[in-house]
Amino acid sequence: MNDRGDVMQPGRRRFLRTSALGAAALPVAMLGNSAAAAEAGAGSIKLPASILALQPVKSQIVPITDDERRRRLARAQELMGKSGMDAIYLDGGTTLDYYTGMRWWTSERLMGMLLPRSGDPVYITPAFERSRALEQIRFGHDVRTWQENESPYALIAQVMREKRAGTGTLGIEEKVPFFRSTGIAEAMPQAKLVLATPVTAGCRSIKSPAELALMQVANNATLALYKAVWQGLEPGMTQQHIAAWVEAGYTRMGLRGDASINVGTYTALPHGSREPQVIREGTPVMLDDGCYVEGYMSDITRTFTLGKASDKMKRVFDIVRKAQQAALAAAHPGAAMESVDAAARKVIADADYGPGYKYFSHRLGHGIGMDMHEWYYLVEGNTRKIEAGMTFSDEPGIYIPGEFGVRLEDDMHVGADGARWFTPQSPSIERPFG
Repeated sequence: MNDRGDVMQPGRRRFLRTSALGAAALPVAMLGNSAAAAEAGAGSIKLPASILALQPVKSQIVPITDDERRRRLARAQELMGKSGMDAIYLDGGTTLDYYTGMRWWTSERLMGMLLPRSGDPVYITPAFERSRALEQIRFGHDVRTWQENESPYALIAQVMREKRAGTGTLGIEEKVPFFRSTGIAEAMPQAKLVLATPVTAGCRSIKSPAELALMQVANNATLALYKAVWQGLEPGMTQQHIAAWVEAGYTRMGLRGDASINVGTYTALPHGSREPQVIREGTPVMLDDGCYVEGYMSDITRTFTLGKASDKMKRVFDIVRKAQQAALAAAHPGAAMESVDAAARKVIADADYGPGYKYFSHRLGHGIGMDMHEWYYLVEGNTRKIEAGMTFSDEPGIYIPGEFGVRLEDDMHVGADGARWFTPQSPSIERPFG
């Protein structure tokens, strides 16, 4: 397996989401009275005192500044020079947001940005969207428009010729749809199209202090919510009860997020099941996912029981906990990414839950930031070296078919002297929050 980021997914494990997030989908400024919004989001399900005690986190949030985004654009142009690209094209989505703060989303109509190796960005938009684009643009003022009976690809080719790069190299963001990239290629037959990943991942995989601070708020919020859920749980509750609590809890904090909940034998499936599940005394519960803070994400998993766990559950939990610690210790600048996976996998295999993927059936972790899954992956075969500023999930697990599973997940950030978790490790399967 290679370390390319062109398979990253913005989210998963959302089997139990309600049909709409309701109040939890609203931005902080629109929430108004958080308690009322939370009650509305929870519907007729009674909220426990622990969820009602959650407080807004807005005062902890410091948004990314335009000065930081200017540095990102300059860094992208520096990396374009090193990679031999004359320009890169970005569709609407997370990476455009990263560089410009503009939250455009792609459709069948091309609406994106060309960033040349030097100079200001050039924005390509349908003519009827020009005014909406101008409302958001903060870097440069060159907006090119195309009418519905015209080709946006020909417009891109024209801009590239103006930049004296019509026969040069254009980097295409990996999430640009295939039909779009082929349209650009047909309009520029003498040019070379390549993946822009060395530029986009080269920037986004290294987090600034401001990004780490936002991720810290997101991780703190998710852990606080999980603890509030655990404190309120009672036997006989269903996934739907917990999903409503999660929605209400994040709403009270002024955030949006969700969680997957799996119980008993379904915890042996890494991403769970849609099947109805009821919490019983002594059965394992797996709570997983995260929230957004100013576009930055958390991803945490806790596995626990209500009341007493079996000796086997305790033993498996302790093995997974040691594997998670081993991975943290192995994650430092200069280490091969596969070595972090190997460190955790060795602990699990040495405890007779190997070999390979037999019981620990997925990679150790993934990059995380503005997307829940982004560059790069902690997995066998990825020899890329870790750099200071990178952030990853650390999520070993043991899954015993027909019995139960345990996964522990915390996000970690790598500094010059090694890795640290954003959140404290879970101490035990019976007391997951100490």
